[in-house]
Amino acid sequence: MGKILEINGPLVSLLLPEAVIGEQVRVGRIGLVGEVIGRNGDTALAQLYEDTGGLRPGELAEGLGWPLSVELGPGLLNSIFDGVQRPLNAVREKTGDRIARGVSVPSLARDRHWHFVPDPRRQTAAQINGGDVLGTVQETESIRHRILTPPLTHGELLELAPEGDYTVDEVIGRIRLADGAIEKLRMFHRWPVRTPRPFRKRDHAVKPLITGQRILDTFYPLLKGGKAAIPGPFGAGKTMLQQQIARWCNAEIVIYVGCGERGNELTDVLEFMPKLEDPHTGRPLMERTLLVANTSNMPVVAREASIYVGITLAEYFRDQGYDVVMVADSTSRWAEALREVAGRLGQMPVEEGYPAYLGSRLAAFYERAGRVETLSGEHGSVTLIGAVSPPGGDFSEPVTSHTKEIIQTFWALSKELADARHYPAVDWLESFSGYVPSAARWWAENVDPGWEAARSEALALLSVSEELQRIVNLVGVEALSSEQRWTLESSVLIKEGLLQQSATDETDSFASPEKQYALLTAMIEIYHQGMKLVKLGAPARRLIQMPLLAQARRWKSQYKSDDLAALKEKTDRIPAEFEQIALDYQQVANPG
Repeated sequence: MGKILEINGPLVSLLLPEAVIGEQVRVGRIGLVGEVIGRNGDTALAQLYEDTGGLRPGELAEGLGWPLSVELGPGLLNSIFDGVQRPLNAVREKTGDRIARGVSVPSLARDRHWHFVPDPRRQTAAQINGGDVLGTVQETESIRHRILTPPLTHGELLELAPEGDYTVDEVIGRIRLADGAIEKLRMFHRWPVRTPRPFRKRDHAVKPLITGQRILDTFYPLLKGGKAAIPGPFGAGKTMLQQQIARWCNAEIVIYVGCGERGNELTDVLEFMPKLEDPHTGRPLMERTLLVANTSNMPVVAREASIYVGITLAEYFRDQGYDVVMVADSTSRWAEALREVAGRLGQMPVEEGYPAYLGSRLAAFYERAGRVETLSGEHGSVTLIGAVSPPGGDFSEPVTSHTKEIIQTFWALSKELADARHYPAVDWLESFSGYVPSAARWWAENVDPGWEAARSEALALLSVSEELQRIVNLVGVEALSSEQRWTLESSVLIKEGLLQQSATDETDSFASPEKQYALLTAMIEIYHQGMKLVKLGAPARRLIQMPLLAQARRWKSQYKSDDLAALKEKTDRIPAEFEQIALDYQQVANPG
């Protein structure tokens, strides 16, 4: 037992000779919790996860003997936690709508019973290793929870509980360790959040994360186990895009971490997500989702910890063999928490006041993504999608620039596109993906081998149109040739008929890969047919007035992903729509 020596915001100096760096501590008469981040002789420097107002030097402090850890077991899904894994619904029942400081509530309910089915492969007297599956629990209608042996536990299985109903605190097995000690097994275990969970080896990510958003899947794909960033200024639509990804992506588990966002925005997410229906199962989406909520008015240190809590929960479900998507909104607020704590520690500031280790911390966080072979021989993945909120939309600021060097898919949002009501407001010039070669193999095997070529041609067309638009802005559209005018019109068709997508339109909210490719090739075919006519002498303005162009803009919202036959019937008629105009100009070109 020790005492408080000095208080500096969330940082508290403690007389705790036995405490080690990383250990959790409880201080003051109300029992505020924090972790030791530095030592100087008998003095330990701790950062507290809660507001230190009212603390006084001389109050008692004690080390808890373990680092900041999360409880991993049944009861995680369909839950909302704060930045240090306190279940907010249970906290509200105990303290009311406002979280009282020092409140202590177990992360997993101790009074709830779960129906445990032991794994028939686990026989007594057999060797059992960390990560092995002990049995299963049907956590929700959508997800079967696999009960894992703690990763660092190895020994001889002495007994395993029969099928039945147990709480997470009840003993379901015993293991004799190598030193002869007996370890009790429960349906949950703890893991320190700043330590990556072990696995056998990394796999190459081979399958794309299908989000149903055309500009993401078709133009800037992300693989399962990949790393992506969504940078954008306020009002560019980051939150809506993340919600679309969470709702429609083909991952099995979704973890949403609201890190330092405004309270009203996070409230919208917390109210919106539980109401969503899972389009893959027809069940509530929350049955395979968990939320970590840490608003901007919550303690700064808990904001910094929330990212690690989220990624550890993601790794736990990965170790069960699931594909997990974790959305962090936003890493900029997390970096600001690092900057505030570093300032109080007196560390030398570098770029815009951020600590020198900002880049390495970001890299270490994103490195925990990946597709792996787990300790039990399963294959699982964690896909990380981090939102970035650069001040004023300046992508050269430190958090965005460091993130850009680390991740491989960059979905840059544009305020100009958002102001023009073009959603998702993903800038096709600023964005990029390093996963295109791998994604192309999947598209070639599962959709069509022509995907990569069609994608490249559409992007080239969009790039050329930007140059033409600058000319138009300077001297007017009359300065363009017919070929250039048709190129510009075709790019607008791609933007409006393919890249724009309505999250509120039941038909347009999601597009399967097959529908995405059908629309892409249709727009390219319209461009090719029109260019042939322009080269025959047809004026671009006549082509621009064709009813086909207005019809093509509506195809995305007229045909669902399971109605591709009707869409194909429309796209197959594209050459015929240009045929009569072609005959007119062929006769002009060949009057004989």
